[in-house]
Parts: sequence; structure tokens; C-alpha cells
Amino acid sequence: MGMFTRFADIINANINSMLDKAEQPEKMIRLIIQEMEETLVEVRSTAAKHIAEQKTINRQVASLEKSAASWQEKAELAISKGRDDLAKSALAEKHKVKQQMVTLQEEADKLEEFLASVQEDGQRLQTKLAEAKRRQEALLLRQESAEVRLKVREKSTQYNIDEAINRFERYQQKIERVEAEVEAYDMTQNQDLDSQFRALENDDNIDQELATLKQKVSNAA
Repeated sequence: MGMFTRFADIINANINSMLDKAEQPEKMIRLIIQEMEETLVEVRSTAAKHIAEQKTINRQVASLEKSAASWQEKAELAISKGRDDLAKSALAEKHKVKQQMVTLQEEADKLEEFLASVQEDGQRLQTKLAEAKRRQEALLLRQESAEVRLKVREKSTQYNIDEAINRFERYQQKIERVEAEVEAYDMTQNQDLDSQFRALENDDNIDQELATLKQKVSNAA
């Protein structure tokens, strides 16, 4: 069962309100358009059926008009021949035909009125369908716009992540350079300290060697 149960439901439906309340407006508008198009097919089919019926009635009326004219001619012929009885019978048949014509004309008038109503309803349905399709186009544009914005944000987010990683790597490299400088400084400082100790050791050796030399010279004297 569709969301609409009568033609009037579609015509009186507030499409915007229905879509605003729908959890999935894109799906809802597709269903609405589908049902409208199916209803429009039914309206056109009904109109075509009654137009064919109207044409049949018009042919019958035309045929009855010819028959009435024929009975009129026969009645006149009978009178001219002095056959009033035949003329009377012919006129009776003419009256029957005329009554049939009146009945058919009443049906034709009703069909004409019905077809005018169908045409009006069809135009209203077409207008409603056009409105629904415009809303569908608007929803599609909104969806496409949202998808584009999402892609832009995803790229922006990716760019920010890449930029953050690059900044972190640059920061890490800077720290490593500072650490290398500290290590280099410590290495240099340690080398200076070792040199100083070696210098002290050399001084002690020189002093000892000087004392030994003095002792040797003193003994020689």
C-alpha cells in the first residue's frame, strides 16, 4: 500500500512538511514521485477510456440523427401517398429515435463534464509532480554540496595531520640537534679534563726527573 490512498491525498499533501518530518527525505521524495507518476498514469488511462466512450456515443448520436431524418422522410412520403397510417408509424419510430438521442446526449454531457474534471485533476497532479521533482532536485543539490564540503574537510583534515606530523618531525630533529650539541660539548669537555690530568702527570714526571737530575749532579760534585 502506498503512502497515498486517494487522488485527493496527493493533491492536498504538504510535500515540504512530509519531507521535513521524514528521517530519509531522499527516499521519501522518490516514493512520492513514484506514486504520483503511477497515479498520473491511472488518470490518463481513465481519461483515455472515457474519451473512447465519448466518441462511441457521438457516433451513435450521429447514426440516430440519420435514422430520425430517414423516418421523417418516410413519414412525408407516406403522407404524400395518402398513407397516414404509415406516416404515423414512421413518426412513432422517429420519436423513439429522438428519445434515444436525448438519453445518449445526457450521457455525452456527463462524460464531457467528467473529462473536464479529469483534465483539471491531471493538470493539478502535474503541478504537484513538478513541485515534488523540484524539491528532489534541491535535495540532490544539497546532498552533492554536502559531499563536496565533506571531501574538502577530509582533505583539510588530512593536510592538518600531515602538517602536524611534519612539525613534529622538525621539532624532533631540532631536539636531536640540541642533544648532539650537548653530547659534543660533553665529549669536548671530557677531552679537556683528560688533557689536564695528563698535563699534571707530565708535570710530576718532569719534577721527578728534575729531582733525580739534581741528585746526580750533587753526587758528582
